[in-house]
Amino acid sequence: MSLTITRANDPRATRRILGALPSWFGIPAANAHYVRAAAEKDSYLAQVDGTTVGVALVDRHFPESAEIHLIAVSPGQHGTGVGSALVRAIEADLVADGARLLQVKTVGASHEDEGYAATRAFYVARGFLPLEEARGVDWDGPTLTMVKPLSAGQI
Repeated sequence: MSLTITRANDPRATRRILGALPSWFGIPAANAHYVRAAAEKDSYLAQVDGTTVGVALVDRHFPESAEIHLIAVSPGQHGTGVGSALVRAIEADLVADGARLLQVKTVGASHEDEGYAATRAFYVARGFLPLEEARGVDWDGPTLTMVKPLSAGQI
């Protein structure tokens, strides 16, 4: 497998990948939001042999901090390091640009769901810490905010 991470916008690939993940991304209006965002936000593409198999979108809220808005990886690539490579590329660019904190929001543990339990475990394994679970942030259920301190020595 020849994996490369590039910074480019690709709404079509984002639509394709989200469509293959209905357990995580099964709400058409939310998917349309992510596809629009994929044309505008800082975007990272994971490509295997020239095919985009993962996408990450990033918001830079302040010079010191950023947020992962979306990470989605094609189902056939889960567990192969694609998601980890996307996170590492984001972190490296942020550290080089002086950022000190990275956050991500996902579905909180009080909403039992195997897929989102795996999502939380993915972020914990990459050094993210749970900060707060709140209701009504992006949807009616619980949203967990996770954070990771960034430093040049960690990446």
